[in-house]
Amino acid sequence: MDDPKLGDLDAEPPEAQLLTVTVPPLAPAPGPLPISSSGAASSQPDQEDEYNDDNDRDSAYGESLQASDMASISSAITKFRYENGRRYHAYQDGAYWAPNDEVHNDQQDMAHHLWLLTFDNKLYLAPILNPHNVLDVGTGTGIWAIDMADAFPSATVTGIDLSPTQPTWIPPNCIFEVDDATLPWTFRPDSFDFIHIREMFGSVGNWDELFRQAYQTLKPGGFLECAEHSVTPVSDDGTVGPEHVFTRYGAIMTDLARKRGKEMDIWIRIKELMERAGFVDVVETRMKWPMNGWSSDPKMRDLGRWNQLRVTQGIEGFAMRMLTTVGGWSPLEVQILAAQIRTALKDRKVHGYLDVIVVYGRKPEASE
Repeated sequence: MDDPKLGDLDAEPPEAQLLTVTVPPLAPAPGPLPISSSGAASSQPDQEDEYNDDNDRDSAYGESLQASDMASISSAITKFRYENGRRYHAYQDGAYWAPNDEVHNDQQDMAHHLWLLTFDNKLYLAPILNPHNVLDVGTGTGIWAIDMADAFPSATVTGIDLSPTQPTWIPPNCIFEVDDATLPWTFRPDSFDFIHIREMFGSVGNWDELFRQAYQTLKPGGFLECAEHSVTPVSDDGTVGPEHVFTRYGAIMTDLARKRGKEMDIWIRIKELMERAGFVDVVETRMKWPMNGWSSDPKMRDLGRWNQLRVTQGIEGFAMRMLTTVGGWSPLEVQILAAQIRTALKDRKVHGYLDVIVVYGRKPEASE
């Protein structure tokens, strides 16, 4: 059944005419965007418990600085940064490359629907049966964590993210915290049955350490599942060539992320990294998301139309901060590139798709 949101994507346009624009050469990377050293923080910090310690009161900086520090942390969590008409997280400013405004949040929820379609309406692929404690790393809008909490009402589902953009009306067994998963984790070892990571590409500097901490935090027998996708559309029939705007976009984003010490193409290495962290029974599943409804297969056509809508609405936000801050582009040049991509998305003679990968693995029992 056709979705009304996708109705305007059905018509196949005439031959797409891509705009041309002279873009600046990639500027030398200024290094990683500034990262706060304040550390991870809960979305509801307990000021009295945190600052009633005698050792803190004996600090050479005194109580006034402690109160100021607390105010700074709270401000960083609850306030946002605005650039080029888009809103970004302020806590650990620059650690994540995409916006957190309503436009991007709608795109994240759309991506969740795309994952559900991909998984045939399942929330995960790992063979877990009745988890008691679940952790969602990089929860975004919290939509996966909320669905998981509804699916397992006896479980406690915790979602962590840099942005406090999750809803307030949530299931009683769902918890959200503002935290940076790339910093040392504060969860007890052997405390979660299932850890879920999705679409963290371009945001993690040390994936080995991320998976090491996930391994340590899982109970023996627990599962880690990581779902990622490529940012560079490809084709099997040559219709996405080396000069196509899809290819150029993917190469630019991958190169700029690498200059910041991050990987946009991490999906290629997930299985290897999980096995290196100690996970066993690691299973990798590869899939495709068409860039529009070009496929004759009903499921693939549906996935393509949703992916087209997701990228059409989200492409400017995907590109803006990375290209302007790291690449030296002007906002107008980013908007022109986004317009080229939107035009290309309408061309069903181009059979482009994104590689999608899901990898899950088990922490072995102590007796293994």
